[in-house]
Amino acid sequence: MSTYTASDYSAFALRVASGALFIAHGLTKLLVFTIPGTVGFFESLGIPGFFAYLVILAELGGGALLIAGVAVRPVSLALIPVLLGALWTHSGNGWSFSAEGGGWEFPAFWAVAQFAILLQGRGAFALELPVVDKTLGKFA
Repeated sequence: MSTYTASDYSAFALRVASGALFIAHGLTKLLVFTIPGTVGFFESLGIPGFFAYLVILAELGGGALLIAGVAVRPVSLALIPVLLGALWTHSGNGWSFSAEGGGWEFPAFWAVAQFAILLQGRGAFALELPVVDKTLGKFA
């Protein structure tokens, strides 16, 4: 039986909320904008189209892993560049995310939140997989 602290509960809340947002963003790219549309958008920014596939995979897979609490630190670390890319994409639209095209406040905050998850770790109610825990050690 584990005894969780307030910090464990806050880490749980932050990782689940962040994971749910990543899944929502990944599904939006997949189902609303579609894969060809997302690839086209990336290419319109001068980013090679295959990065669209990587971002969709990172958002869906990373979101699911965050919610489950599996490999939280490496997943958070891997998602920070995705968010920095989003920050760069929205940087020309101004600060407020309510600006036309979305500003950069939300991706900036979300990148900081991922850094906090990276520092905190998985927290309470995480799925513990012995092979992952043994492989990653304290970085799990």
